[in-house]
Amino acid sequence: MRADARIAAAIEIVGHVLQGAAADRALVAWGKANRFAGSGDRRAIGDVVFAALRSGDASGDPRRMVIAGLGQSHEAAAVAARVTGARPAPPPLSEDERAALGLAGRTPEWLAAAFTRAWGTNAEAELAALQGRAPLDLRVNTLKATRAEAIEKLAQEGIIAEPLALIDTGLRVLAGSVDVEGGDAHTLGLVEIQDAGSQLAAAALQAAPGETVLDLCCGAGGKTLALAAAMRNQGRILAADTGAVRLKRLLPRAARAGATLIETKLLAEDWLDRPSPFSETFDRVLLDAPCSGSGTWRRNPETRARLTEAGVAYLTALQSRLLAAAAQLVKPGGRLVYVTCSVLPQENEDIAAFAATHPDFAPEPTRRLSPHSTATDGFFIAPFTRV
Repeated sequence: MRADARIAAAIEIVGHVLQGAAADRALVAWGKANRFAGSGDRRAIGDVVFAALRSGDASGDPRRMVIAGLGQSHEAAAVAARVTGARPAPPPLSEDERAALGLAGRTPEWLAAAFTRAWGTNAEAELAALQGRAPLDLRVNTLKATRAEAIEKLAQEGIIAEPLALIDTGLRVLAGSVDVEGGDAHTLGLVEIQDAGSQLAAAALQAAPGETVLDLCCGAGGKTLALAAAMRNQGRILAADTGAVRLKRLLPRAARAGATLIETKLLAEDWLDRPSPFSETFDRVLLDAPCSGSGTWRRNPETRARLTEAGVAYLTALQSRLLAAAAQLVKPGGRLVYVTCSVLPQENEDIAAFAATHPDFAPEPTRRLSPHSTATDGFFIAPFTRV
């Protein structure tokens, strides 16, 4: 395929992503529908798609986003030479688009203000780091292996990993095969793919053997499995979520990991509007709240393309309600940890301020993680003790 045809394909795929498709799945679907495209073409198109999603252009226009992404790595003249209008190239650049090439990546004013509020003079560096590529981190499942044993097993499979200083269960893959899930270390449950920031969020709950733990909004259960290992399979974990498909993924993962203390609970979509579906309180509650995902833009750049100020406002209202509901499920003397994979203060510090209206919860120091400051995904971790 010619370069201009690849650009046209990228515009089509970005359009599907903006309509709700996951970027990787949209690329696969396009490849299946266009089998004339070789592997090199598909890789090149994928590079253009992800550059568009990382460009920072929030116009919602797939063509403009692709042009913005190209403009960050090519001179304007080079982009114009590829967008000529001659089939199969897209129509030629308008004067406005040529002018916009110099503004590629302009962050919306409301989002720039949020980053400045969160990071001050480091805002530009933090935003740039979120546009990079994410490393591959693993969590050692201490129910089945030590970190040294996991490193050795991975090395036997051609995967070179080193310990992470941030957390004693963390590894970062440096070289070798990236097909971790296809190897024995993963199949036998010795390791799980999990960013170091996510591991730190689970560790903040300080779950101990013999306790009762609620993992609220558990998703597919990555943090649930980390909690099971921390508790050495002693006690009880209730993993709750509104997503039936996500919960179904957890039990096979738990079996592979050898985690036998996990139960699951499917919540109704409107459970916050009903009488509480929980008949007990817990020693520890982890609330991994639904959020913008702004801290994971390196892995999911499409979430940035879809992010709107109205969407964040909807999420913050939901987060406040979830935190208030989670607080009611903590035993006196118990621990509550509020977590998001966001770097926006609206979803983080503003929500954690709930302690001001809940005098029975004593806040502990919060922690913010980011690609620039901690070389992890972006997370916000706010622990509280019910006094």
